Amino acid sequence: MIAGRRTHWISMAALGVALCGAAGTTAQVRAGQAAGARVSDARSRADALVARMTLDEKIALLHGLFPPMAAGKTANELIPSAGHVDGIPRLGIPLVRESDASLGVANQVEQRKGDVATALPSSLATAASFDPAIARAGGAMIGAEARDKRFNVLLAGGVNLTRDPWNGRNFEYLGEDPLLAGLLGGAHIAGVQSNRIVSTIKHYALNAQETGRTVVDARIGEAALRMSDLLAFQIAIERGRPGSVMCAYNKVNGDWACENKHLLTDVLKRDWGYQGWVMSDWGAVHSTVKAANAGLDQQSGQELDKAIYFGAPLRQAVEKGQVPVARIDDMAARYLTGLIETGAFAAAMPAKAITPDYAAHAEVAQRTAEAGIVLLKNDGDLLPIARTAKRIVVIGGNADVGVLSGGGSSQVRSVGGAPVEIPLSTGGSASFARITYHASSPLQALRKALPGVRVDWIDGRSLNATVEAAKAADLAIVFATQWTTEADDVPDLRLPNHQDALIEAIAAAQPRTVAVMETGGPVLMPWIAKVPAVVQAWYPGQRGGEAIAAILTGRVSPSGRLPITFPADASQPPRPRPIGLDRMTGLQAAAAANPAAAAGYTLESFPVDYVEGADVGYRWYEKKGLMPLFPFGHGLTYTHFAYRNPVVRGGRTLSVTFEVVNTGARAGVDVPQIYVGREGGTAPMRLGAFTRVALAPGETRRITLTAEPRIVADYDTGLPGWRIAAGRYRVALAHDAADRTMVSTATLEAQTMKP
Repeated sequence: MIAGRRTHWISMAALGVALCGAAGTTAQVRAGQAAGARVSDARSRADALVARMTLDEKIALLHGLFPPMAAGKTANELIPSAGHVDGIPRLGIPLVRESDASLGVANQVEQRKGDVATALPSSLATAASFDPAIARAGGAMIGAEARDKRFNVLLAGGVNLTRDPWNGRNFEYLGEDPLLAGLLGGAHIAGVQSNRIVSTIKHYALNAQETGRTVVDARIGEAALRMSDLLAFQIAIERGRPGSVMCAYNKVNGDWACENKHLLTDVLKRDWGYQGWVMSDWGAVHSTVKAANAGLDQQSGQELDKAIYFGAPLRQAVEKGQVPVARIDDMAARYLTGLIETGAFAAAMPAKAITPDYAAHAEVAQRTAEAGIVLLKNDGDLLPIARTAKRIVVIGGNADVGVLSGGGSSQVRSVGGAPVEIPLSTGGSASFARITYHASSPLQALRKALPGVRVDWIDGRSLNATVEAAKAADLAIVFATQWTTEADDVPDLRLPNHQDALIEAIAAAQPRTVAVMETGGPVLMPWIAKVPAVVQAWYPGQRGGEAIAAILTGRVSPSGRLPITFPADASQPPRPRPIGLDRMTGLQAAAAANPAAAAGYTLESFPVDYVEGADVGYRWYEKKGLMPLFPFGHGLTYTHFAYRNPVVRGGRTLSVTFEVVNTGARAGVDVPQIYVGREGGTAPMRLGAFTRVALAPGETRRITLTAEPRIVADYDTGLPGWRIAAGRYRVALAHDAADRTMVSTATLEAQTMKP
């Protein structure tokens, strides 16, 4: 109780966070209670095991090997992968093998010769589905393959919000909105863990750029952080219950994320009640005493740090009384709790690797790509490809052999091989990334889907030949590519290698031009007015060619919606280019010129002030009155949908009941969205709820969307906690974040919620 003010605390479990009405509230409360009981039982079992351990056995669990650099450090088999932690056989504690990442079981530069895996589309494609079921199916698939390959921890679950469109790792994450990222991230994690293996959630927190990622100091206010990046993590943890949280490389408000007591202990473990373990990112540990006491539970990939901080130095710190024995017990117990609760502790691993059901898993990858491809523009209904088109030319992007994938730790060596693979000689990712294509040819898929149609191919390298081929065809389909990767940001948002000029020339020669974009995120489109149809395919995974052909030909109606705003020009985002890029470029140049001198150079930390605060992405655009090229939530279909008879209700929760009508002549999928904000307030509206609904032509369905309470609320550092102020609130029933054609109001009661 706060003096002079009535304060009513409610828990999120009691309130329920159903997106579609209150029907699921009772079931959710029961599920939450059951999950809490499971965690309590897991912790009790973990504590009993820890009580039987020696100090050396406990500490042995708190630091893990990096197998490529750990030869001779264990008597157990070291599978070339991300990480390895020996078990304790006398207590039945299993050996742990860890693999990257969110898009499939990674094998970036073929550490395991000949080992392939199913490659999902980029996480932005999954996010574009706006469908937790799609996210869960993808997680379940890669989790099954991880188990078949004898891994029991998957370093998946990336939910870092997109604050800058040029971030090289955007493709691994789930967009710019905390509700969307949290719900889909939680579903993906739950899918992975349905195989009785652990999924992490990462990178906690504010790992928002790759330039200087190991030294950058991300600066933001407490309330803004709670309402944006941390809310995405909080929702995903509630929904997915990950066994482990991976802390990030960067600093947050002056402290390294992996020794940041406020993030690790105050927020994660105290406020959110998280019971699993915090592992470091690989090479992200900087101390022993401070890190352990701040809440880091395990040092990962110890060979990549300057020292094995959680080995002998941790034992010495305990002996000196610098780290309490109780803290060591808690670190070990959290590790075991994560393994026990997820089922990884008791689930025996195969003695030998098992060949997964790759055919069935490829279908999962294709469904994900089809659900996530976004039709950005379709003037004159140029798409789907008309039956009258008898001669089509496909141009560029290596579309004759495959589709592009992103680089870094998430890189999957997919089933079918890599028809294009280009090693790197420079850049932060050169040691562990290659420009790689999956063997899924859009050209071949189109030829198969369009029997009787002549589908020609030209690589686009000769401008004159390309223009002539475009003129001679009934339809030109040009594939544009932008490769992005972990450890490097893109210097600007233009398509590389003069592709903009190529697209413009093709469109000038052929008015019936379709641009298919295989990019890591938003790019500028200076030619947009001259190209009637644009399809955003992201990195579409190992069945990307088939998925693209299905969308272009109309076998599948496009249903993806943008999880990220596309700026009209580079001046619109909060930062037009990567902060610190010049100093990083200078360091790379110095290293190339004088490797011996550069070896002793230490890159100094530098700040990035997140001036947008909680107003990330589309909220920044609304706050500044900017018109993007394409707004968050945007996506066209081959039919049309209308919303009718909305009824808005207030009181304890904010909901909208309405009819969705397919007014077109084709079946399709719509993604209704509601955006909420306090009437008369200055804060931009926020995505409060969404759903996917498939409708036949003429079909009507009545839908209820209930806003997530923490989206309606503001974070109050004075409580501390979430506060919904009494009063009237605006609700926009919308097709995207810029749609304000149907706005209603409702009155809410005052409420507060715990952090």
